[in-house]
Amino acid sequence: MAGRERQAFIVGVRVWRARRKAEEASFGSEKDVRAAYTEYGGELLGFAHSALGDHQLAEEVVQEVFLRAWRASSSFDSSRGSMRTWLYAIARNAVVDARRRRAVRPPAAPAEDAGREKADADVDPYDQLLARIELREALDRLRREHREVVVEVYFLGRSCADVAGELGIPASSVRSRLYHGIRALRGILDENGWLAP
Repeated sequence: MAGRERQAFIVGVRVWRARRKAEEASFGSEKDVRAAYTEYGGELLGFAHSALGDHQLAEEVVQEVFLRAWRASSSFDSSRGSMRTWLYAIARNAVVDARRRRAVRPPAAPAEDAGREKADADVDPYDQLLARIELREALDRLRREHREVVVEVYFLGRSCADVAGELGIPASSVRSRLYHGIRALRGILDENGWLAP
């Protein structure tokens, strides 16, 4: 073989061995899960995004896939199929579940949006200023890590994955902080009588 062909062959063998090792692995440890995620996470994200058309929801699906795989690790049998095939089967089920959850939440009707825009136009600017001040006070009462995530995701429209990358924590932690932060914020606003009945 020529030099380039030999080098390409060696790289191909290494890739084949790494993939084979990943396929024969199990989810016995956190290290195994990380290896499987490194090997298949990107393509599963692409699969979920293609199926759902929503990047953030696709990220949640991939996390759900690996959580389900971890919980059902004893059911994986490499003699019946590869880990990739097994993970894709779990992903298909997770995508179907995500579609069902999304279908349950009705989208906002255009008429409601038009009515909301008209209502916003009728709001007194002093009332808007007061609402902002009240919201700022409520945000200041949140724990720092909750406030940071609520502002970044809810008010600035950033994705949980972006915020997670910036903070160096998992996206699931960002979603958890967002959930608890919004819940605490609603409680503070309600406690002060700032939420509409």
